[in-house]
Amino acid sequence: MIDFSGLKTEAVNNNTANIDKMSSLEIVKCINDEDKTVAFAVEKALREIAAGVDILADALYDGGRIFYVGAGTSGRLGVLDASECPPTYGVSSEVVQGVLAGGRAAAFDSVEDAEDDFESIAKQLREKGFCSKDVLVAISASGSANCVMGAIDLAKKAGSHTIAVTCNRNSGLIPMCELAIVAEVGPEVINGSTRMKAGTAQKMILNMLSTAAMIRFGRVRGNYMAYMIPSNKKLVDRAIRIISAKTGVSYETASAELEKANNVIADAIDNIEGGH
Repeated sequence: MIDFSGLKTEAVNNNTANIDKMSSLEIVKCINDEDKTVAFAVEKALREIAAGVDILADALYDGGRIFYVGAGTSGRLGVLDASECPPTYGVSSEVVQGVLAGGRAAAFDSVEDAEDDFESIAKQLREKGFCSKDVLVAISASGSANCVMGAIDLAKKAGSHTIAVTCNRNSGLIPMCELAIVAEVGPEVINGSTRMKAGTAQKMILNMLSTAAMIRFGRVRGNYMAYMIPSNKKLVDRAIRIISAKTGVSYETASAELEKANNVIADAIDNIEGGH
């Protein structure tokens, strides 16, 4: 039985003990002051985050996939990060996937009891053909989600890499995983509401993992989204400006080259630089 009272994310925050007596301005200032501490907590985990990036990039080069798994806010953040990889980096939606306890419905409605179901995520991973080439990124603020432990158990049996993203040093996920990324943000503004500081820390970490892995995987030129999918007017304009900035050609020429390259920015840049 997990001792939830020993988790820092479940502790009482003395800085906000009287928040229900504060004015609106005092409340938001209090929240903002607490949020300021999150980046420093993440900073302490940079070496582990970098190690995670190496694992993810190597898996991508080997044809593997990345699976973010979690329940509640943690799981939704994984789904969010995964869903942004195809339009940003031009990879298939199969390459980075978010798997949420309770399934797709839990992305929009609370399915809190799914967290306790050991098989809730593992079953979905089996259906997706999870294998040794894939990487599991297990996200749990408290580190106590049973469904995440079930996913880790499946991944370890498959012989795949496992990475934990948690906000407690005594998280149950840490001894289970090959690599643990811990951002200990401390007690929440509202006792136990881990969608706040813990959720912010997790979002920052996932941003780093996916962005750096995609950079390492060659999906960025300089600091430009060279494989971004230009699927609306704003993104088409951005794509043309990227080509122009990287090659020095006019906006009009960049637009024509983008069309010739079937809207693949990197190919248009290569064609221009290669004199094709």
